[in-house]
Amino acid sequence: MTRKYEILSKFVKDMSSETKDIETYIFVREHISKYKLDIDINSKVVKEKILEINTTLKFEDKENNKKKAHFEIIFSTIIKILKEIKEKKELEEIILRDVQVDISKDLEKIILNLLQNSGYPGFKLEKSLDFVDLYNKRLN
Repeated sequence: MTRKYEILSKFVKDMSSETKDIETYIFVREHISKYKLDIDINSKVVKEKILEINTTLKFEDKENNKKKAHFEIIFSTIIKILKEIKEKKELEEIILRDVQVDISKDLEKIILNLLQNSGYPGFKLEKSLDFVDLYNKRLN
């Protein structure tokens, strides 16, 4: 099966780590295992057959704690569509599943490096990013 797209470029568009003070840092270090990863994906046409796909990862405390740290990455992927796309569903699969699978190892590495460089060494994700499963759950 031939590829429907080609990745022209991929890069970190924005990255942020915020910890207010030492008390917050100590609290977060003890509770970071309760943080959840949110993923948001959006895209826009750059020019004909060229798309920019932005994948945003937010790693945050969903509980009502006053002491929170904030971790966020926006990863941009520029793709060129190589085949005629006849249905919207085809394009959705490329953007929400296929490209995400291609960049998932980059995303995992970047978020783990951000956490480590923010003072939280040794943190591991509970499981690998599985964009096929996330895409399939979205359909149900």
